[in-house]
Amino acid sequence: MNNTFLQLLMSDFVLYALVAGLSLALIAGPLGSFIVWRRMSYFGDTLAHSSLLGVALGIVGDINPQLSIIISCLVFAAILTMLDRKPSISTDTLLGILAHSTLALGIVLLALTDSVRINLEAYLFGSLLTINQLDLVWILAVVALASTVLYFYWNKLLSVTVHAELAKIEGVNVERLNLMLVMLIALTIAVSMKVVGVLLIISLLIIPPAAARRLAQTPEQMAFKASLIGAASIVLGLFAAFYLDTPAGPSIVVVATAIFLGLNFSRV
Repeated sequence: MNNTFLQLLMSDFVLYALVAGLSLALIAGPLGSFIVWRRMSYFGDTLAHSSLLGVALGIVGDINPQLSIIISCLVFAAILTMLDRKPSISTDTLLGILAHSTLALGIVLLALTDSVRINLEAYLFGSLLTINQLDLVWILAVVALASTVLYFYWNKLLSVTVHAELAKIEGVNVERLNLMLVMLIALTIAVSMKVVGVLLIISLLIIPPAAARRLAQTPEQMAFKASLIGAASIVLGLFAAFYLDTPAGPSIVVVATAIFLGLNFSRV
């Protein structure tokens, strides 16, 4: 049985799942930290919900699903950013309307397409073990892009996050940096869909940073430890999914939540 389990771990689909999950955990740490610092979880949730509409539009338009998800997330990120600058209604109300309407519209379109009705659960809750080579290439490309941008703009993004008005006085283009950060979050959400699904994507982005907050004394420490907690959640979640025969995405989120609760209760 041990040999069988080892062979299973060495199979391509498991290796793809591990590489994809660990790569996303690497970038979800710092990006998720910005979401926590800026209290953007509802914003990210709206982008996540809109990704299902991207899937539906891709299928209807016969476009590569990953490409249609990315385009949809980027478009909605730009729309949300513009609407947030000139709000005609409160931001929470606007995000609530867009989050639930795009999710509902995506589900309706998918339901009208018989060929994908069986896969609806995978889109909602993730299907990490079905990641193929092309999916992995998309994930690695986005992680490489996001890592590069964060490396060069980390200090400026931090200054805008801590005190936007002061950063603006110092000559920092606040609006451009905010849009850049939102676009990176949108790209990460788009390629994370197969890992944990539409309904759980934002959990992967906010739970590890929230857990790391108790262990960190600097922003860099929080981002780094969030990535470590995310990576541990991916690995332990996958093992739990194998042993308990549970869905991989929800298992990862449950493990991340357990780590968060453990760290918080241990410091009470």
